[in-house]
Amino acid sequence: MSPTSSQRRHLAAASLAVTAALVAVTFQTGAATAASGRDAAIASARANVAHHPGDFGFGAGQDLVVKDVIIDADGTQHVRFDRTYQGLPVVGGDLVVHQNARGGLLDSSRGRAHDPKVKSTRPSVPAQASASGALAQAEGITAATSTPELVIWAAEGTPRLAWRTTVAGVGDHGQPAGQVVVTDADTGEQIEAYAAEHQAVGTGHSEYTGDVRIDTTAQTGGYALKDPTRGHVTKDAKNVSSSSINANSGTLFTDADNVWGDGRKFSTDRATAAVDAHANTAWTYDYYLNTFGRRGIKNDGKGATVFVHVGTKWDNAQWSDSCFCMMTGDGDGVTDPEQVDLDTMGHEMTHGVTSATANLRYSGESGGLNEATSDIFGTMVEWYAGNAVDKGDYLFSDQSTPPWLRRMDKPSLDGRSADCWTKKVGQLDVHNSSGVGNHWFYLASEGSGSKTVNGVTYNSPTCNGSTVTGIGNQKAAAIWYRALTVYMTSTTDYKGARTASLNAAKDLYGGTASAEYKAVAAAWSAVGVA
Repeated sequence: MSPTSSQRRHLAAASLAVTAALVAVTFQTGAATAASGRDAAIASARANVAHHPGDFGFGAGQDLVVKDVIIDADGTQHVRFDRTYQGLPVVGGDLVVHQNARGGLLDSSRGRAHDPKVKSTRPSVPAQASASGALAQAEGITAATSTPELVIWAAEGTPRLAWRTTVAGVGDHGQPAGQVVVTDADTGEQIEAYAAEHQAVGTGHSEYTGDVRIDTTAQTGGYALKDPTRGHVTKDAKNVSSSSINANSGTLFTDADNVWGDGRKFSTDRATAAVDAHANTAWTYDYYLNTFGRRGIKNDGKGATVFVHVGTKWDNAQWSDSCFCMMTGDGDGVTDPEQVDLDTMGHEMTHGVTSATANLRYSGESGGLNEATSDIFGTMVEWYAGNAVDKGDYLFSDQSTPPWLRRMDKPSLDGRSADCWTKKVGQLDVHNSSGVGNHWFYLASEGSGSKTVNGVTYNSPTCNGSTVTGIGNQKAAAIWYRALTVYMTSTTDYKGARTASLNAAKDLYGGTASAEYKAVAAAWSAVGVA
């Protein structure tokens, strides 16, 4: 490096330091000014309420709790308060004080409670009675706790002492679930009850899993297929091609009565495919969360956009990293209906998980492992859901591509996939080279030979003539997930997958003497990977 370059670098660094200092001073000054303006607005608003007690219904025993302050570009101020009476929250007592830039009162917005005063703040009904009564009403919520809070209930205008009891627990999809029950604290009469979570539960008439409950969001005029717990939204792609879709494409599904679809395959009701897509995306999210503690595809809690009715007679489904979305087609319209069954949706979402973790290159043996990973966890989503109609099996896409698209016990039965590893496996299409990984998973889970599981008969051979004893698919999946997220890289091949999964087995279940480690090793040897 020449001296001239060195001097320029030092001068640039000094200039940056001065600039940074100036920016810091400006930022601190701006922040202080903003805080000062907010504090002045709050002080003025409190004074305005105190000077106009009749307008606000403000009197003895009351206090104001700041909730929000908005200052418009022209200086107009909007200060929002919650209200208390004798230290108790007043439901319906909230108000907003609207002021000019100098703090002069312009107008007000108020809840229904004008005067929250009640005769007594001592309840006749004990808290325990309120808590137990609320628990008894919380149907469908498990591991529930009940927390009563004494409030002044004035949501309809007339104040009365009440118990607002919140029941919190777990819903049927493993999501946070709760209910709020409000009862009169003097008579025990129920005033109202509502969901604690900001969501609605709709009824979906699905194609593949019967009638299911789906989490939707209430909005003006009805409901939308937005899952408020998991964050995904389901849209109608209007049959545009997959190459034309981005996150803003399509039309969000809405409905007036929160009852969706008609339960028919090849349905003319476009919401029917959306029911399966929306519900099965939720099951996939829940599987990863409740099994591995993973919060969504990128483990950041963010939900994807799900598109149905992509393309024209598109007999496929795919994941797109670029738009962070899943796209599903309508099938071929003859034998294959919409591509939205449980294992298909789990498969596509798993492509996103793989991309966010090992990012297995989508070609050669790495590509086969990528596809096998999606088949493995798509299968596990199906087992996790425990649906009576679409039972857990080792047949991939058996519902939307009957009798099945791929199977794990003997992948070569499709006429294309590999049962055993050879040096030529990496030259196959990734959907066919995945057979080696799928076969490994079946053997590690169920073992070799003939077996009937959930009414389906399997007969899995081994490539070396050995006998393999399985450890169950939950353990096999746990080992594969740790291998994927901890040990695999973008270029891992089948030999590397063996090493990664053996390391994972040691991490989870002990050393080389453990039954799990031995089963993993035996299953790899049985598919020709040593």
